[in-house]
Amino acid sequence: MTINVAVDELFGNISFYACDGETGSVAIQVDVEKAPLTATISFIDKGKPFDPLGTDDPDTSSSLEQRKIGGLGIFIVKKSVDDIHYEYKDGQNILTIKKTFSIN
Repeated sequence: MTINVAVDELFGNISFYACDGETGSVAIQVDVEKAPLTATISFIDKGKPFDPLGTDDPDTSSSLEQRKIGGLGIFIVKKSVDDIHYEYKDGQNILTIKKTFSIN
């Protein structure tokens, strides 16, 4: 479930913000390793450069009325995956998340 939330949040943000309301495309690359079971998912778009990891985490200790709008989604993503990495390369935003699953 945690990977579903992360993918939904990241794809939604890219869809909404990367192209400023214009059309564009997003490539999603998924790599899976068996031992241990690990999913690595990269989101690649040619939208305007933006590093979502470069923003401060929201202050979750303050009340909803006192908090700034924005940033909670990427905060949740960062807390739900094992690794997250951003780079801007060859005119593309590349955001990669990695999650290892424990199988009981």
